[in-house]
Amino acid sequence: MAKQRDVKKSEQQIGKRGMTVQEAGSRGGLATTKSHGKSFYQEIGHRGGAKVAELIKKGKEASKVGSE
Repeated sequence: MAKQRDVKKSEQQIGKRGMTVQEAGSRGGLATTKSHGKSFYQEIGHRGGAKVAELIKKGKEASKVGSE
């Protein structure tokens, strides 16, 4: 219910002045959440975390080879 109020509030705020980058990002995030749901964000978070772990591992291996 709060999300619906946020969207209505955003529509009222936009009016004739246009939209800030922050407002556009917020509206985009709300639209993505509405269309994809919580599991979408969980999945992309998991993928990002796995990629970071992989890069850290490669960095450690490279520094180990470079220091020898």
